[in-house]
Amino acid sequence: MRILSYALFCLMVSIVPAAESARRPITHEDVWLMKRVGNPVPSPDGKWTVFSVTEPAYDAKDQNADLWIVPTDGSAAPRPLTRTKAPESGVDWSPDGTRVAFSSKRDGDEAAQIYVLTVTGGGEAERITSLSTGARSPRWSPDGTRLLFVSEVFPGAADDAANKQAAKVLKERKYNARVYERFPIKYWDHWLDEKRAHLFVQEAKPGAPARDLIAGTKLGAMPGFAGRETESGEDLPATWAPDAKSVVFAAATNKDQAVLANVPTQLFEVPVGGGEPRALTQGSDSYEDPEFRPDGKALLVGVKKGGDGKTYHHTRIGSFPWPFDAAKRVVLSAGLDLAVTKLAVSRDSRTVFFTAESGHLIKLYSVAAEGGEVRTHEVDSSGTLSGLATSGGVLVAAADNAARPAEIIRIDPKSNGVRALTTFNAARLEKLDLPAVEHFVFTSTKGRTIHNLIVRPAGFDPKKKYPLFVVIHGGPAPQFKDAWGVRWNYHLLAAPGYVLVLTNYSGSSGYTEEFGQAIQGDPLKGPGDEINQAADEAIKRYAFIDATRQAAGGASYGGHLANWLQATTTRYRCLISHAGLVNLETQWSTSDGIYHREIGNGGPIWEQGPVWREQNPVRLVGNHAKKTGWVTPMLLTVGENDFRVPMNNTMENWSYLQRLQIPSKLITFPEENHWVLKGENSRFWFGEVHAWLARWLK
Repeated sequence: MRILSYALFCLMVSIVPAAESARRPITHEDVWLMKRVGNPVPSPDGKWTVFSVTEPAYDAKDQNADLWIVPTDGSAAPRPLTRTKAPESGVDWSPDGTRVAFSSKRDGDEAAQIYVLTVTGGGEAERITSLSTGARSPRWSPDGTRLLFVSEVFPGAADDAANKQAAKVLKERKYNARVYERFPIKYWDHWLDEKRAHLFVQEAKPGAPARDLIAGTKLGAMPGFAGRETESGEDLPATWAPDAKSVVFAAATNKDQAVLANVPTQLFEVPVGGGEPRALTQGSDSYEDPEFRPDGKALLVGVKKGGDGKTYHHTRIGSFPWPFDAAKRVVLSAGLDLAVTKLAVSRDSRTVFFTAESGHLIKLYSVAAEGGEVRTHEVDSSGTLSGLATSGGVLVAAADNAARPAEIIRIDPKSNGVRALTTFNAARLEKLDLPAVEHFVFTSTKGRTIHNLIVRPAGFDPKKKYPLFVVIHGGPAPQFKDAWGVRWNYHLLAAPGYVLVLTNYSGSSGYTEEFGQAIQGDPLKGPGDEINQAADEAIKRYAFIDATRQAAGGASYGGHLANWLQATTTRYRCLISHAGLVNLETQWSTSDGIYHREIGNGGPIWEQGPVWREQNPVRLVGNHAKKTGWVTPMLLTVGENDFRVPMNNTMENWSYLQRLQIPSKLITFPEENHWVLKGENSRFWFGEVHAWLARWLK
């Protein structure tokens, strides 16, 4: 197989020669049906990498997701490891490099279980666990004889028989009700129940008994004991100690206080043979994703500062000596004022490689394992790096940009060169006109440097004038990146003939920590002003933008800001708000997370501080009479299962728009949550967005 250099691969799919008129604008089918490549997991000797590949379909029953494997020297094409309907997750290699463990819900399983597949000898995967509560996130013990994993169990259940009985009682009760006495009660799109994540250890053999390491402990019985909430359930990030006699994990102890206090996660160590977990850390800082260096002499973690009243902090790399000594913590990335996204330690334990958000990119860095100056690796790649991993002296990652979905690459940190190991979507991309993302900066009226991306439409002609679509990112902590997206694909939004301006307003996370914190106490006005200033700057710089035809829109926090623009300006011909708040007060009281909003807005609602009164769009409805706000045609969309920005806020917005006789359109998605994730719903949503823009910008 001919292996492309990564630079050549990027050129193939990102740059459109002027003479090549055959390339066409991207369609929703192009975006939706691109293969979706997951993060790489290299083998212990570094010779192989396993990753997931999803082949999407508009009908969910036709979608496939399997594990694939590729040699990291690029000597052969990737090949599938599994061929099943059910997806696999949480892949982990056995220490001898012969087997992989993963979680999957296959035929006959009532819940996802841990499976083990022999990579070298072929054959079918063997189910290892049989817990009624399921199992996920497997981790092999250092000697390859046992598996550590997570399962969500009923409170007080000492074993699986007790969990089965609790489930039976729940199923047979004659009433249907949810009962709560503590916050939180929901997360993203699902109600929380009484089950909690516990850690289990089991011999890597089918039918072997599984030991619950948390059941019966004082820690597990605490009302505030909890793991990390994820879209797929509660997780307890954990890793084996070097001697395999204990497990280190991260958990919270005051989750029941989330309504009125920050909830930091601390590090704990629990003996594999049973016993009470001991706290390794305490205080207001929060720790996550513990991993030991290969030499076993240090424990590395993600660490976020706490206790200073700020709602945003960068994730940084913390290192503790092992045996553990909390007083000797070193923050390895302290010399880099950026948010770390993933770390990987070299085979000799001397170097920690990591990725971090840097403006519109996610870049590669490294630092000595004992601390020192951070080195930047200007690898031969545009866009973003994700899923960084290393093993056997090989460094791999997934790489994407706005014109290319993620593919697996191998990185040489010495030369900063990269090699593409997969090219799943190259053939489809060759047919598309995907202009490279450009960017510019300006200084805001508050003296801040504001970074922006510009996206030109397919078939761009510099002699023409194009309408401007100001797209607003959510979060606010993430930022617009030179990255591929499905939900808000830049090129698909621009395809009908719009120039996009994407502004990384104050509060975006790809810059200094101070910049990320700048939105506190100024949640809407400051960012809104910067978005308007960015549009002015783009119009001044780019003659092909038609200043008389401007629109703006966004989702989540981007929806919040679109609603703020509705209340405060008349410059846009139309607005689009998906999952956006229009009322700070009802958003605070109905969302699945509230305390950080209280802190960010300067105090509790009942004190009625300036933010609650002055930066609440519904409080500015009077601007309609003055023709300074609440006059712009608006498209509202929302998922009915959204618990992060509940649908009531969209309903409030709709009521105001209709009462004021503002041209408006409401679309609700009964089966969607915070995002529009189903294929046909997504296709319909993009069609409605394009139709709304065309109606007002033609």
